[in-house]
Amino acid sequence: MKNLVEEGEMNLQEVDEVVTPEPRGLDLLKYAPVKKMMKSKYFPKIFQIPVAAVFGLIGYELLAGPGTAHDNPGTALMWVLWWPLIPIVFLFLGRFWCAICPFATLSDFVQKLVGVNRPVPNFLKKYGIWLIDATFIAITWADHVFGIVASPWGSGILLLLITFAVIVSGAFFQRRTFCRYLCFLGGLSGNYARTGMIALRANQDICATCSSKAACFNGTDKAAACPLFAFPRTMDSNANCTLCGNCVKNCPNDAITLTLRLPTKELWFINKPKIEESFLAMAIMGIVLIQNVTMLKIWEETLASVKRVTGINNTALIFTLVFALGVSLPVALLSIAARVAARNNSESTFQNFARFGYALIPLDVAGHVAHNLFHLLAEGKSVYYSVASIFGSNASGSAALVSNGTIRILQFVILILGLWGSLYTARRIAFRKYSSSATRKSTLAPYSVLIGALLALNVVMFLFPMAHRM
Repeated sequence: MKNLVEEGEMNLQEVDEVVTPEPRGLDLLKYAPVKKMMKSKYFPKIFQIPVAAVFGLIGYELLAGPGTAHDNPGTALMWVLWWPLIPIVFLFLGRFWCAICPFATLSDFVQKLVGVNRPVPNFLKKYGIWLIDATFIAITWADHVFGIVASPWGSGILLLLITFAVIVSGAFFQRRTFCRYLCFLGGLSGNYARTGMIALRANQDICATCSSKAACFNGTDKAAACPLFAFPRTMDSNANCTLCGNCVKNCPNDAITLTLRLPTKELWFINKPKIEESFLAMAIMGIVLIQNVTMLKIWEETLASVKRVTGINNTALIFTLVFALGVSLPVALLSIAARVAARNNSESTFQNFARFGYALIPLDVAGHVAHNLFHLLAEGKSVYYSVASIFGSNASGSAALVSNGTIRILQFVILILGLWGSLYTARRIAFRKYSSSATRKSTLAPYSVLIGALLALNVVMFLFPMAHRM
């Protein structure tokens, strides 16, 4: 076997797949201020408290504030500010949002108060990600059919339903079962966090000599157990790490590392690809495409044309058909690419689907960020106007922070970065898996075409004027 070369890539002329760990980067815990912060008993509480207060305000305004989205501070804070920023947080800090999420904080409180700490049901362990997939799709469908985002009351009811589920989960099951196995945003963040620039891992050499009976996993009097059931010693992914710092506080040997890395780097080293995670990535891609379509000003014209041609006047039915098509399209395209690739390599169509679905995540994130960037930059001032109205201000004016031309340029730049990330990730996966140059090329060809097609589809969408949320 040849020696490892740059960043773990291997000249695989003699073997097909070699399970190599992701190379480590600069350890931030070597810097005293970072280490002190992570070990502090006030971390992440110092962030949890203000976030909970803001979401309390959001919930109150959604349910008791103005009935129109344009005038409601809760709608502006939730859908114009928080929702566009959240995927950017995943990119830079992984699942850190989940450490300070008010629902996670509520789950911890309920568990301490009345929790019976039952083990997580095997059903959730096995099928939780599929439940997350279904929930994410169902909520997006319901938004368009029932107008959740456009209705402060609808958004408030959504928060109440999530709150109820969190309370039930916290009362019955261990740790943050809801966050790990049921939360639709947790599923999204688990996928997107793999592109994150910060990775928490454990030093295997130090862990091999540890006699503390997995204090990092089970918890100590210093901090609670890992909330998402992740064992740092075996962890090779950001998908279930919230950077809460519990393991850093509990480890008696300072074996935990917190390293900087290139975005998407984790995706190059997926040792056990899961078809449900790749399916979620493609479903989210479809959902973003549908969100783009329905926010375009030509959507109403298209809807009217469909009604006229088909004779179907039920808008909900038409949207359901379009929605099903939109969500299925990226899944079907990846299936076709996987089928073509399977003819030229040693894996089945399902294995190809699972393995290379991760390569689409960078473009997935880029499309999501580019879509939400419009709402953030074209409607950003509405957050100020609506929140200021709580204190009696009558401030008004253009909601745009920058021009539409500037927004479009930024969207295209983000999409190009996503294109590069997906193409490069696919290449690294192929080079790590296959020994033959011919096999690599024939495997990469259909995925490259797929990535290019999805990029083109996104670009076309962003060329059309988009409607505002507020």
